[in-house]
Amino acid sequence: MFGSLGFTELILILAIVLLIFGAGKLPQLGEGVGKAIKGFKKSVHEADAIEAEAQAQGTQQQMAAVPQQSTSPISAQGPVPVEQPAAPVQSASRG
Repeated sequence: MFGSLGFTELILILAIVLLIFGAGKLPQLGEGVGKAIKGFKKSVHEADAIEAEAQAQGTQQQMAAVPQQSTSPISAQGPVPVEQPAAPVQSASRG
C-alpha cells in the first residue's frame, strides 16, 4: 500500500499536515507519536516477559504436583512379608 508512495507524495502529505496543525504543533505531534510508539514497544516486550514468567511458574507448579519418590531400600522393595505362625496340626483320628 505504501510502496506506491513516492517522494513527491510524501512531501505533499507533510505540507498538508503542516497547514492543518501549524508549525507550532508539529513538535508536539511528533513527540506524541514517538511516545506512542515507545509505549507500544514497551508493552510488547513486557507481554513477552510476563508470558515467559507465567510459563516458568507453570513448569514449577507441574514439578510440585509430581509426587516425590523415596529412595529408601524398604520402599523400593515393596512391603515386607510377615510370616504367620503355622497352625497346630490336629490328627483326624482320636484314639
